[in-house]
Formats: sequence, C-alpha cells, structure tokens
Amino acid sequence: MTSIIEISESVQHYYGQVLQSSNDLKTSACCSIDTMPGYLKILLAGLHPEVLERFYGCGSPLPPALEGKTVLDLGCGTGRDCYLLSKLVGPTGRVIGVDMTPEQLEVALRHREWHAVQFGFANVEFLHGHIENLHTVGIADNSIDVVVSNCVINLSPEKPRVLAEIFRVLKPGGELYFSDVFADRRIPVELRQDPILLGECLGGALYWEDFRRILQDLGCPDVRRAKNNPISIDDPEVFAKIGMVKFESVTVRAFKMALEDRCEDFGQVAVYLGTIDQHPHSFDLDDHHHFETGRPLRVCGNTADMLALSRYGDHFQVLGDKSRHFGLFDCTTGYSGDNNQTSGACC
Repeated sequence: MTSIIEISESVQHYYGQVLQSSNDLKTSACCSIDTMPGYLKILLAGLHPEVLERFYGCGSPLPPALEGKTVLDLGCGTGRDCYLLSKLVGPTGRVIGVDMTPEQLEVALRHREWHAVQFGFANVEFLHGHIENLHTVGIADNSIDVVVSNCVINLSPEKPRVLAEIFRVLKPGGELYFSDVFADRRIPVELRQDPILLGECLGGALYWEDFRRILQDLGCPDVRRAKNNPISIDDPEVFAKIGMVKFESVTVRAFKMALEDRCEDFGQVAVYLGTIDQHPHSFDLDDHHHFETGRPLRVCGNTADMLALSRYGDHFQVLGDKSRHFGLFDCTTGYSGDNNQTSGACC
C-alpha cells in the first residue's frame, strides 16, 4: 500500500518537476477559464506571464464581496489566484497562499514585488507547508473570512484532515468556495496511487457523496454546487486506465454555520439589493438560486441563514424569522414576488 508520504511526494514531484507549463497536462481537468467572469479576465491580463503559464487550476473559485477580507488560498502554486484575490480584497484586505511545492512557490515569491508595483499595494504572503496541517504555518482558529482552493484538495491523501482544517480556521459565518474534480464513483485503490492519474487530478478525485458525508461529519450538512463542467480525457494512455469513470469540475460553496440537514420552510423570503460590485443585476448563490436585484425569492431556512449570517448579509434583505415552521421546504417552487412560481429551492 502506497503511504501518505509517498503520495504526497509523488504529487510534489509531478507539479514541481514534471510539469513545466499548462501545455504538459494530459487532460482538461485543469486550466479551464471558459466560464471565468469578464471582470476576472480583465484582472488576469494584468498578472505576470510566468505566473499564468504555470497555472494548473480547474475553475474560477473566486467569490464576490471580498473587499477588506482575509482570504486563504490552499495549494496556491505560482500564485495566480492569490494575485487576482489581491486586487479583489484591496489594500485593506489580506491574502495568504499555502503550498507544499518549493518550485511553485519560488515563482510566486519571485514576482511578488512586481505585482505590488503593478497594483500599488502589497497584501499577499506565501507560506510553505501542507494544507493538511495549517497549524504548522501559523493559521489560527477562526481567523479567515474565506477559504479558496483551485483543483488541489483532490491531490491530498488526507482529504478529511484538509476539510477539518478549513473549518477550524474559518471564522463563524465564513465561506469555503473552491473548485475541484469529482468522480461519479469511488476510484479503485490501484488507480488512486497511479502517479500520472494523481498529478492529472483524476486518481484522487472524490466521489461526490463521500465528500458530502465528510462535510456532514464536520458539522456542515448543507453544501452547494455553484458551477460544474464535464472533464474530457483525451490522452489515450490515461483513458485506457480510467476511462470508465466520469469526471466533472465542480465549484463548491459551503459556510461555517449551524444549518439543518434538510430544507425546512419558515416562510422566509430573500431580496438581493444589487450592491455587490460586478453583480449589479443579479447574484447566484448556487446553480439553482438566482437572485434578481429587487425581486423577492422564497427560500428555505438554510438559504436564509447563508445569506443573512455571512458577509453577504449586507447585500440582502431577508424577510421573516424561524418562529413559525411550515414543514419541509417545497423544492419544486420558489417565490418571485407575484403569482408566478419559479424554481429556487436548495434541494
């Protein structure tokens, strides 16, 4: 049985020495920016070319409403998302990147001053360490507003420890927002240990239901999908090994707060105020909660809490409380402010 240390060293070797640019990847699991919002693409153009060239993420896990916040990027690599976050949190915010691969961090650190000059402020720090143990790099309990990660958690041989650390360092009401690769089944042991499949973010992909169960054990019973895209396996050698498994890149949103394990109905309604920068007309909480500015939407108790008790609270008006219960939330209908019923439930 391959040990945890051997898997970690295999991943470090793949990203530190085997991959020299995104062109060396064998699948579409990484580097998709087709769904990146336009305002992020504009910011992307202002980053150093070498930082962009050695980016291996699988999505765009950068949520809005970050100004002045402290954001932790797990598996930051050469720092692409950290430098994007630097602009998003602004001069009063703080960005911390953690990575275990010295070759990747060397690129990130080499261009830190370059980005500080470009932006007019410096608010990014990079730490060498393992995301399974954030104590060793000095990340304190309840100290982080938002944790992001871009196609990295699947690389860890100890995913429950990573997720436990995330919820340790998040502040109450804090958000986990990350992109990663998920599988439609549990990957056989021998494939989970294959160096190429590991490095390509396939061998370590979690079965979604197992991921959900891990979060439930950590006190997070309601996790949301924000976006998802299928992953193609175009390399014949890789397909021959693992072509029977379907993979997708999923952007996940979860919060550190007390939530229920079912969608309960308390007669609550949420209204988006249109006050988040770059989102004047609407805000999507997940792949089926689309809040049009000024238009009331009927929501379950969990959704109401996600909006009211997080940093999004300043941007929403949540009407009603939990003093009266109406049973399970009807996940087939939503409330649009008139007699029309629209889809908008969390189930």
